[in-house]
Amino acid sequence: MGYRDELVVDDRRNGIFRINRALMTSPDVYDRERDALFDHCWLYVGHESEIPRPGDFVRRGVGGRPLIFLRDAGGTVRMHFNTCTHRGATLCREDAGNTRIFQCFYHAWSFDTTGKLVITPGAEAYSPRFDRGQYHLGAPARTDSYRGLWFVNYDAGAVDLREYLAGAIEYLDLVLDQAADGMRIVRGAHLYSVKSNWKLMVENSMDGYHAPTVHATYVDFVKDSGGGQRKAALASGRGIDLGHGHAVIESPAAWARPIAYWEPFFGEDARDEIERTLARLIDAHGEERGRRMADTFRNLLIFPNLIINDVAAITVRRIEPTAPDRHSLQAWALAPAEEAEGSAALQRRLDSFLTFLGPGGFASPDDVEALESCQQGFAAAREVPWSDISRGMASAAGSQDELQIRTFWRSYASLMDGAGFPERVTGIESPEAAADRAGSAPARAGAAR
Repeated sequence: MGYRDELVVDDRRNGIFRINRALMTSPDVYDRERDALFDHCWLYVGHESEIPRPGDFVRRGVGGRPLIFLRDAGGTVRMHFNTCTHRGATLCREDAGNTRIFQCFYHAWSFDTTGKLVITPGAEAYSPRFDRGQYHLGAPARTDSYRGLWFVNYDAGAVDLREYLAGAIEYLDLVLDQAADGMRIVRGAHLYSVKSNWKLMVENSMDGYHAPTVHATYVDFVKDSGGGQRKAALASGRGIDLGHGHAVIESPAAWARPIAYWEPFFGEDARDEIERTLARLIDAHGEERGRRMADTFRNLLIFPNLIINDVAAITVRRIEPTAPDRHSLQAWALAPAEEAEGSAALQRRLDSFLTFLGPGGFASPDDVEALESCQQGFAAAREVPWSDISRGMASAAGSQDELQIRTFWRSYASLMDGAGFPERVTGIESPEAAADRAGSAPARAGAAR
């Protein structure tokens, strides 16, 4: 099966880009993704603020593997595979906590926070050749962090994390530099089980023009609350290919932002504090960068499955495939550490976060309904086999065009074919067509498989 030529049609000469819906339904494709993407790409696990003290841990399923993400007794961040080396039972059965010892509930083998096997009940029954050192907890091939964001890679030969992040670093910094004292994950998470293929959630998180239709109720709410002075803002941004499959939509803020764009939604009593925050950003980072942090939206994809959306608030979304037509989604609110629990600033942020991005908010339930509706429609994929992602191919790419989604699919198809990441595409897509006119052949549309 040729992904780049048969299932992903990238016809730059004619401005046509489409994907075969078998990519959203096929068990064979799902299995291939595990090997081609999730065994070799850097995958987000968590933020260091989730495990602030020695002995703190959270458990995560990442790339199909069970992990324990923890800070050991000496304060070092570690990841262990969450499987007992005796018979394989999951060792850590709590979502989060603090411990000195992980004891398996099955036969009571016990491990310290460094992963060392320290207790084997009935040790006298084992042979003298039994080597306890061979049974320490397993660990992923690679772990690394960028400014508190921790990632794992199951490929020992993978490029370093910073190299992998490529142009996404600029946009991560625009988010992380908003804090004076560093960022933290606000306690608690939103957990979704969605009846759709995981790639639909990636597309949706990077889709710049569904808001007026899918989220019409929120748009009306913003208008009714006295906001929306920049109602054309969403259409005036741009999608950008950041390399290695990463992409971003950046646009002027269309409504209120906790850092640091005031609108009536926040109330008059918040105006002075938000203006002081803006002044701090400008003083620390300069006029242009400070206002860029405050006055722009960012929908950022870290390929393949991490989304950081810096819009009405900052949300970190980790998408985990669970079946060809199912995925889970974990979402967290990211906030400056100086916004203390109980403070008015944090309350504003969480109100804004929950109103738009929460499980009972204006946006998230709408998005889930849309994705599940698409998946239902794919039942007719044999008869209606193609989805179109051509918008903006022949023009400068605005935020309501689809360059950022094509960026994902180009890297996806190339990796699925074993060809590595493709070259980065510029923010204006007309050079794509020019390159084809200079001699490169358009991708051919083959039969659906």
